Amino acid sequence: MQENAQDKDEVSTADSQQITNSKVEDNGAKLIFENPTLCAQLLRDYSNIDLLRNVQAEDITDVTERYIPMFTEERNADVVKQVRVGENDEVFVTLIEHKSQVDYNVCMQILRYMVYIWEDYEKRQEKKIPGVSKLAGFKYPVIFPIVYYTGKDNWTADKSFVSRIAMSEVFAPYIPDFCYHLVNIADYGNDELIKKNDGLSFVMIINKIKEAASLNSIDLPKDYLDNLSANSPEDVLDVLAKVVAVLLRKQFVPENEIQDFVSQIKERHMSDLFEGFRGINVIEERKNGELIKLIKQVCRKLAKGKDIAVMVDELEADDASEIENIVRVARGFEPDYDIDAIYDEIVRSKMVDSSTD
Repeated sequence: MQENAQDKDEVSTADSQQITNSKVEDNGAKLIFENPTLCAQLLRDYSNIDLLRNVQAEDITDVTERYIPMFTEERNADVVKQVRVGENDEVFVTLIEHKSQVDYNVCMQILRYMVYIWEDYEKRQEKKIPGVSKLAGFKYPVIFPIVYYTGKDNWTADKSFVSRIAMSEVFAPYIPDFCYHLVNIADYGNDELIKKNDGLSFVMIINKIKEAASLNSIDLPKDYLDNLSANSPEDVLDVLAKVVAVLLRKQFVPENEIQDFVSQIKERHMSDLFEGFRGINVIEERKNGELIKLIKQVCRKLAKGKDIAVMVDELEADDASEIENIVRVARGFEPDYDIDAIYDEIVRSKMVDSSTD
């Protein structure tokens, strides 16, 4: 027995009183797969299931809010989708779990999710027709578990649930078993992804960048970028812009430059964006970012009345003179401690010192 069109209408308003996580992080994977277009691309191109080859964005309904109680604070990147397949209104649920590190217990985690989803489905059907779940014809929806892995280490966890159970060879008939589908971005070369010619391929290329030096070496064909610029829906461009912004912030690129890059994506000038990438001195940007971070830490401690010796100890600084220099400059901006102004003054003094050497 399957959910009908009325059930789909309930998705947006159901369970308004459900328990929710106390904080929701701006997680890249959740941002990506909350988008129906990108989620459809994942199912079409990376599921290896023929039934999903023609799934479109309009066939997908996000039902994550219905299941938020099963997600912990650390797992709020996960999403749950209800997917229509074919013309007969049959649906199944796909669970997309994001991992940035190898997790050997992901099978057990997914099993808990699956049971929760099935229990919720049973309760909903029982409210409509009491006793329906006890009938011979009652069926639970298929759940297709996907693990989207963006880590730099090889994924070495077994994809089969039974591998986590002791003496499984002896008691195999009595142990539930399933495999999750792994989408490991490292398994796809950039040339292969470029041939996909869609927004998700771009996201996966960006997700593969783990080191600062790789940012300067990105070389994507102009026609690929022009196609993304011209044909991506506005909501997809918005996601691509946010993914790029996250990458650049990790490299400590100044926020005003990040906003320039974001504007190029939203204004459909993505080929210009990558010309700009090649002009970023990521090593210098990282140094600048680390200096800004240190200035903020020192200013917080200055505001608490701590002296330099304590700061050096608490910050485990290798160079006490750098702390002393920051304190000297920061005291000229008490009590508000304008971080940008302090940074500019320190940089200017370093430039003067280097010119007199």
